[in-house]
Amino acid sequence: MPSRSELASQIAANGSSKGQTSSAVVGQLDQDETSEQGKHYFLSATMTQCSTSIPHPELHALADHADPESTQASIAACFRQILQLIGEEPDREGLQKTPGRYAEAMLSLTRGYSQTPEEVVNNAIFHVDTDELVIVRDIDISSLCEHHILPFIGKAHIGYIPRGKVLGLSKLARIAKIYARRLQVQERLTSDISSAIQEAVEPEGVIVMLECWHTCMAMRGVQKPGSVTVTTSTTGLFKEDKTKRQEFYTLLGLKR
Repeated sequence: MPSRSELASQIAANGSSKGQTSSAVVGQLDQDETSEQGKHYFLSATMTQCSTSIPHPELHALADHADPESTQASIAACFRQILQLIGEEPDREGLQKTPGRYAEAMLSLTRGYSQTPEEVVNNAIFHVDTDELVIVRDIDISSLCEHHILPFIGKAHIGYIPRGKVLGLSKLARIAKIYARRLQVQERLTSDISSAIQEAVEPEGVIVMLECWHTCMAMRGVQKPGSVTVTTSTTGLFKEDKTKRQEFYTLLGLKR
């Protein structure tokens, strides 16, 4: 396996024609190869080479139109570099297929970018003369924290008060899954779900509660496994009327 300095030189050679990696960076790598600063420069230089081989303004257009197999192969190639950066040997038996598996998993875990609520609702909206609270609780939900690309996992509870139209019950869970299959923070995910339901059936109000534990808190940083983060998002009557919120919490068995 090449040393960090050798790999850095390869990166510099590959990137010099594009003006991506300077000799000064490589010199810093050679000098500080084992220091934390050297590792930082090395990681930055390598990932710059990996991520900027395509001009930044074109990345979104590429993602929209790229062949899935080509996209998966590109992700796998970048992840192979990451394995080298952390000191692993990508060609050893246990890791030979890992870059490809990682790429496949990442595309699956972010497939919400290619989906819309309109597609999953698929006209499953029905006219029903009711204005009573509807709740679907304990929906399993998992997503990737956009700060560390680590999972957060938990339950979603969704309630809404119809205004002459109801949504197929499974569609509530499907809407939640669309937004969970994107890089997220829990606060935005909660709001995304409530906004999509509000737009889909125009109810009197929507309330969404997420209860999740974050592996970025359990495995790194503060390292506090078992901590649960609770977020809510409300629209309409649930935002305006405390008694409506209390009815939702009571039906969930919560004291508020």
